Amino acid sequence: MLKIPEATTITACNWLQVLGQYREPSHSRSVVELCITLLAFVGLWLAGWWTLSISYWLTLAVCLPAAVFLVRLFLIQHDSGHGAFFRHRVLNDWVGRVLGVLTFTPYEVWRYSHAIHHATAGNLDKRGVGDIDTLTVREYQGFSRPRRLAYRFYRHPAIMFGVGPAYHFLLRNRLPLILGRAGWRAWSSAMGTNIMIGLVAAGLIYGLGAVPFLLVQLPILLLASSIGVWLFYVQHQFEETYWANEQAWNLPNAALHGSTHYDLPGVLGWLTASIGIHHVHHLNSRIPFYRLRDVVRDHPELAAINRLTLAQSITCARLRLWDEGRRQLVPFPKS
Repeated sequence: MLKIPEATTITACNWLQVLGQYREPSHSRSVVELCITLLAFVGLWLAGWWTLSISYWLTLAVCLPAAVFLVRLFLIQHDSGHGAFFRHRVLNDWVGRVLGVLTFTPYEVWRYSHAIHHATAGNLDKRGVGDIDTLTVREYQGFSRPRRLAYRFYRHPAIMFGVGPAYHFLLRNRLPLILGRAGWRAWSSAMGTNIMIGLVAAGLIYGLGAVPFLLVQLPILLLASSIGVWLFYVQHQFEETYWANEQAWNLPNAALHGSTHYDLPGVLGWLTASIGIHHVHHLNSRIPFYRLRDVVRDHPELAAINRLTLAQSITCARLRLWDEGRRQLVPFPKS
């Protein structure tokens, strides 16, 4: 194992060197993870359809674990987009594209915006692409009353974790609103994904019927989108997170100090593909998700940075503004 400096002298740049040894994916492990997740999702989807004749409440109960495995498929798509799931880019890309049909996420569109997120996370001068809109206290106070109300509406939990995720995955992902250098690739990815979603849906509707299909598919998508947005939210929206203006912003520091170690218990960590070890992921996004736990096991001092438990994470939902003076996320002012 690569030796590292004493804990008191470890910097974000030091960690970049340390983490390089964890980058290599295992082809067989990746195949197993993909097969287990895909089979579990398909099996639970079919179980949801089968239970329709018994009780719709039972169907909804089955839809919850199906949604969790759909989130896990999205996280495999996420690793593919980083080139971390397989050694070969072509294989990563095609796994990402195929999974995008199931996750309702066009692969090239997402990969483009997510790359911007990784390159600009925590930079106050480059907000707005691939992140959750966050205002500073000063900006919020300078807004007109209608704009403040609009921002409060956007940050309300019912919108942030309910309506917003549904809109994003069901509607916004259908058209690539973010173009930039992605250009025609974004459009072809979105349209190709839409066509394949339509074909798969048409086949299932033909075989199962429109109503049974929607009664199973919609709850799974809605639950998965909410779970996914919640995970993304707590990865960066915590009290002691990192934000800085362009001149003071530093990418390694933003990666290490602007992302949480969302320490989920037991099986929840596996189900969410260890994405909660997010500071490590941002320091080196080429580490496969199944090696992230190896990192915090081998380096307990890293495991302690920005550690957030499931119970503690609930309080993050009340944090809405960045206070530049106190250098922390804070709730809305009471007045």
